[in-house]
Amino acid sequence: MLMSRSSRILLLLALGVTGVAVAQPPSHRPDAGMRSGFERADTGPSSDADAARFLTQATFGPTLADIAHLRSVGYQAWLNEQFARPVSTEIPYLDWVENLPSTPSGNNTVNDDTRLEIWTINALGTPDPSRGMAVPGDQLRQRVAFALSEIFVVSNKNGTLAYQPWALASWYDMLATNAFGNYRNLLKDATLHPAMGIYLTHMQNQKADTTHNIRPDENYAREVLQLFSIGLVQLADDGTPILSGGQPIPTYGQASVRGFAAVLTGWNWNNTGCGPSTYVCCDESNYANCGRYGYNLPSWKLPMQPIEAFHDNTSAKQLLDYAGVALPAGVLAAGGNAAQELDVALDNIFHHPNVGPFIGRRLIQRLVTSNPSPAYVQRVAAAFNNNGSGVRGDLKATVSAILLDPEARFGQWMFPSTFGKLREPLLKNTQLWRAMSATTESGRIETLSPYPGIEDWYGQGPLRSQSVFNFFAPDYRHSGEISNLGLVSPEFQILSDITSVATNNRLFSLAFCWHSDGGSCWENGHGATLYLDTARDAPLAASNPSALLDRYSVLFMSGQMSPSMHQTLLTRLNAISGSTRGRQRVQHALYLILNSPEYSIQK
Repeated sequence: MLMSRSSRILLLLALGVTGVAVAQPPSHRPDAGMRSGFERADTGPSSDADAARFLTQATFGPTLADIAHLRSVGYQAWLNEQFARPVSTEIPYLDWVENLPSTPSGNNTVNDDTRLEIWTINALGTPDPSRGMAVPGDQLRQRVAFALSEIFVVSNKNGTLAYQPWALASWYDMLATNAFGNYRNLLKDATLHPAMGIYLTHMQNQKADTTHNIRPDENYAREVLQLFSIGLVQLADDGTPILSGGQPIPTYGQASVRGFAAVLTGWNWNNTGCGPSTYVCCDESNYANCGRYGYNLPSWKLPMQPIEAFHDNTSAKQLLDYAGVALPAGVLAAGGNAAQELDVALDNIFHHPNVGPFIGRRLIQRLVTSNPSPAYVQRVAAAFNNNGSGVRGDLKATVSAILLDPEARFGQWMFPSTFGKLREPLLKNTQLWRAMSATTESGRIETLSPYPGIEDWYGQGPLRSQSVFNFFAPDYRHSGEISNLGLVSPEFQILSDITSVATNNRLFSLAFCWHSDGGSCWENGHGATLYLDTARDAPLAASNPSALLDRYSVLFMSGQMSPSMHQTLLTRLNAISGSTRGRQRVQHALYLILNSPEYSIQK
């Protein structure tokens, strides 16, 4: 059904910013008196609800086993374990599928849906058939990689990348590999990755030639500044704009865009046989060696290489000019080769004072809350600027600072009216699967409709954004109370009538069509359907539905289900009788919780 006006109001009520008086205290405002206020943020967790809340921010959703483990080891030990886990990648899975024997169903064909299979396996932590059913264990890394993919955007909506699953898998593997590394390395790897070279069109960028009306492409030069590093205006350490005469100060102008575009000239495919002075290997006469036209060629997975004949080494280039900049007035003198000038330019970006608060705030928004306080941003930026050992850009330190900050751990008490974020539809999906221990018979995961895999059902799919600006803008403001209060609500940008209906319908299918009690709404003959383990909770639901709701309050809502919601659901579950009441109560509870306004806001 379409989301009614009253449902939209309930969502805003859940965000706590409508100003409408209600009789029942909102569920996201727990009694602050239950906390002494003396605990350090990095101690604990002191309850299953605290553990589930941390895991909601740090993973693709808590599980009963993960809650128990986190409680036994504590926050810091859990982080250390996750930092030490090997990265789960996607490329080997695509190679494995391509080498499977041909079958009538054609499930050895590799396309972008195959990439979504391994993304889902890594995100959920289900057994990976390409690795002997080994279970991926790097939940934090995969969650941070997804957050980075919404900042450093490439997408299969590009006409070329749509048909290059290895290129997109390689891009995601790069993000996952760099998730706990240094931002400076991430910035360089992103800049030279062929997927980005195609997506933002700086591959085969040529130096200016007025005779032939050639100008360096400015696309990536603009977006690396605006979206991936410093943003449009100068920021204080706490992420607030620095004003001059009451107006924000721009971080760069057109001269800097042109300067970075000139730096980025001369980069081309790697491993294509290109010589030092020609692009001829990549023209239509020899496309077999060119990654853009080839299928699963090494050049899609290797960083671009410089072709010096096309690089501008004769002009000075205006880069960023800021206090403490290493270059005089931010100007790069002529004479360097492509690799040298790129390193200087990336250092120029990396050391800009905006990077810490800009990237810190973006990651906070993706993991914790849409409206972090300036003090929260400042603490995270400080960790980015110096990890405690004098190292700048340490993403491991940055992620730790985000998750162990007092605002992350206690924000629901500190700022009950503004803390939290609308749950992304994709993350609702992954949380349900993880909470209900979803698995398939074969380890493969069917992604094509109507099977329950990851698709663009609700405006989202990994590396499937419609534009470089992500599925939603980080500073999007929902009209009305949220905007009037100066708050932002990024995820509301894809909360439309269409996505609301699609998400509700999707969650209905997952709850009622694909379950361990012999459930199947459509025929599936190759064991690749994800089934919820409804049998696990059915006995509890049959005998004690109130206890079932307590369990789901922890698993899905970090223990924040309101008494009124609990009672309303309990009345509904008690009305279900019969020999299959256990399974049916589980299904009804799941569907109603995941579509409720209270659940929709992650607190």
